[in-house]
Amino acid sequence: MSAAVSSTQVSGAQPRTTGLRTRFNSTKLVTSLLLLVVALVFCIPLLWVVFASINPEATLAVEWPKQPSLENFSAIMNTKTTFRPILNSLLLCGGATLLTVVCSALAAYPLSRYQSRAKRPFLLVIIFATGLPITAVMIPVYAMFVQVNLIDSMPGAILFLAASSLPYAIFLMKNFMDGVPKEIEESAWTEGASTMQALRFVVLPLTRPGTAVVTIFTFVGMWGNFFVPFMLLLSPDNLPASVSLYTFSSQYGQVAYGQLAAFSLVYSAPVVLLYLVMGRRLGVGFTAAGGLKG
Repeated sequence: MSAAVSSTQVSGAQPRTTGLRTRFNSTKLVTSLLLLVVALVFCIPLLWVVFASINPEATLAVEWPKQPSLENFSAIMNTKTTFRPILNSLLLCGGATLLTVVCSALAAYPLSRYQSRAKRPFLLVIIFATGLPITAVMIPVYAMFVQVNLIDSMPGAILFLAASSLPYAIFLMKNFMDGVPKEIEESAWTEGASTMQALRFVVLPLTRPGTAVVTIFTFVGMWGNFFVPFMLLLSPDNLPASVSLYTFSSQYGQVAYGQLAAFSLVYSAPVVLLYLVMGRRLGVGFTAAGGLKG
């Protein structure tokens, strides 16, 4: 009798398990198809950029050129159109990113390690500043820059870009520093290390993946920023590549699509290079906790 009951239970469990497995496979298939459709939709503009860059007679149509050539790249390879604006972008975004990462590390360390009554209000202010649109403050910032004579100044634009990116960078850096055990710093303090030495030689090396994330997010956000340099930089010699895209549009509304696509590929190269260089650090997990003894 018991054998018959057990066999009935097993036979009833198998169809139920099979049904769940079939339903899971169906859901997985539908999800994969939806993701594939979304990926194809996002690939269409990328394909247009690639095809138009090698098409001397490019239009808005996504089509393979009849006679592919590098004429568009040859047309933009000059100092005025490409090299000078990209150099300005590297100086502007690189300097602001470096300043942001350094200041965010110095600001996030006490927020992560010390308790204070002002800690929670300060974090709430940081979260509020993170969601504040930069366009809402550009008019008073422009007026202030005029008064202090920082209009059309590369250092002034670097300072403002760093200040506008600092709240989000502090928020990210603090969360990464929270994962570093305090016992490791205490061991460094017993060896005679100061607070700044513990930050430099203990905490920051252990948060390299987090520093890489902050660096990438900050640089990419600045690299595609158009409004800030458009408002604060006036001289053509100081304009970054994000603003110099205007040069591919004529006063009659005509656009050199081929040259625009070629310039877009060249313009994206520094960001891709940054991902390749810093991406190695993203895959390195935090393993310092394994060195602690309970």
